Amino acid sequence: MTTAILSALAEEQSGLVATLQQPQRRVHAGRVFWTGSLHGHSVVLALSGIGKVAAATTATALIERFGAARIVFTGVAGGVGDGVRVGDVVVAQDYVQHDMDASPLFPRWELPGYARARLACDGALSDLLLEAAHACTASAHGLFDANFFRTAPQVHHGLMASGDRFVSAAHESDQLRTALRAAGHDVLAVEMEGAAVAQVCLDYGVPFAAVRTISDRADDAAHADFALFVQTVASRYADHMVQAFLQRL
Repeated sequence: MTTAILSALAEEQSGLVATLQQPQRRVHAGRVFWTGSLHGHSVVLALSGIGKVAAATTATALIERFGAARIVFTGVAGGVGDGVRVGDVVVAQDYVQHDMDASPLFPRWELPGYARARLACDGALSDLLLEAAHACTASAHGLFDANFFRTAPQVHHGLMASGDRFVSAAHESDQLRTALRAAGHDVLAVEMEGAAVAQVCLDYGVPFAAVRTISDRADDAAHADFALFVQTVASRYADHMVQAFLQRL
């Protein structure tokens, strides 16, 4: 049974590629896929690129071409929920596309043809990711410069939102959170790929789970915080959490 590990950026997978056993590099649909094994599990590593269309294309290739029986997304996100800080980890419980709006034909955020706005992640995989995330954050001060985190990183579990926009202004983040919350969608973090992968996995009946480290607060400093975080933290976080997840699988 093959487990696919998907990320948007190369920095989020560099450590995993380096430790892959019996690695084989394959190119398909303009993307590079690495197959091999980690902790006794058959895996395929891939970069989705940025955005929902790119992510959906990659997820489809993972299932159809590489026989992925489960997909796990690891990467970074902007924190928008109360108490979700830089350095924290969010394990997705479900997803909403914050830029989906087919109204007045359908209610805002509802996915046409699915009769729902939120797509649930696989419970069993999410539980394993939660265990891995707790183990990783517990040792965060051993992995990184102790001055990097102002407070001990926390693990959150709940709703994530995806859209084809890098949310990088405080007023935009506030408006997005307020509108979603008013409709009963109390979102913790925003990113640009996960909901598309969740939809593909629902279509194919493939279990999906996602974990995101908070790189910024989706505010006016997001572009600077994001670049620094990806360069200094994202790779090690992803590496340790995925390794811990596979050990528990």
